[in-house]
Amino acid sequence: MSCMSDRAVEIDERRKQIQEQEQRLRTRMGKIKHKIAVISGKGGVGKSTVTVNLAIAFAMHGHANRVGILDADIHGPSVPKMLGLTGQRLQAGPAGIFPALGSLGIKVISMDFLLPDENAPVIWRGPLKMTAIRQFLSDIVWGELDLLLIDLPPGTGDEPLSVAQLLPEMDGVVIVTIPSEVSQIVVKKAVMFSKKLGMPIIGIVENMSGFVCPNCGAKVDIFQSGGGKRIADELDVTFLGSIPIDQKICEDADKGMPFIVERADSPASKAFMEIVQKIERFLEHKKQVISGSSSADINKKEGKMEEKL
Repeated sequence: MSCMSDRAVEIDERRKQIQEQEQRLRTRMGKIKHKIAVISGKGGVGKSTVTVNLAIAFAMHGHANRVGILDADIHGPSVPKMLGLTGQRLQAGPAGIFPALGSLGIKVISMDFLLPDENAPVIWRGPLKMTAIRQFLSDIVWGELDLLLIDLPPGTGDEPLSVAQLLPEMDGVVIVTIPSEVSQIVVKKAVMFSKKLGMPIIGIVENMSGFVCPNCGAKVDIFQSGGGKRIADELDVTFLGSIPIDQKICEDADKGMPFIVERADSPASKAFMEIVQKIERFLEHKKQVISGSSSADINKKEGKMEEKL
């Protein structure tokens, strides 16, 4: 009987901890205006590169010091490397744990900051990953942000499901693909996954969309072209834009340098800035729709009240 009683107390304590954590999560997330997940159907499409450069583009577009990145790829965190934050450790205080700070004041949380070295693997099953993501959202002092970008691992497994469950108010998802036919087939799964979970689809980004020769300006479609646009049209999803291949993106990422800041006039940088503007228009439209719906609901309620009076 004593063992059963102790077990019941333990379960009750655990339940209280989760409730307190969820309350903190709601409080922390309530200070962030917009949350966007960046997903892909398969690996190797440059999803993390797109996430990092979109964050930098947002910061440059009037949101400096008010953008955050949650690197939710538990097994293969790469965001810190791209922002020159490898080796940093998170600082804790009475208020909680504080994110690392990257270029333009971008706040970053990643599993990479918690590992003993960059070669240490994370060998976890689903429940542990769910717990980690919940803690990243609830125990981190994100502060007031205009935007939190969540870089999710490829596929439709534990991490995307966890984020969808923990953040039902998420503004939407950006889906990254490349023009190849294989990627087009898999990206459909990401679209259907988002729709099934009720996550608004902001649009599709086609990465590695052709290579522009820096010497002659000729464009070569290494992975074909137009696949992202065709999928977007077929599935009735917004096409956000194409990002051409630029070897400097890879070089700058390896050096931990913000590509867009260093090479603002490149075709790829301009593409990122145009995509940011489209995402901002989506968020503004969504805000107006919600505001209009709220007003309509209020007017409806007032009308019913007048009828009663």
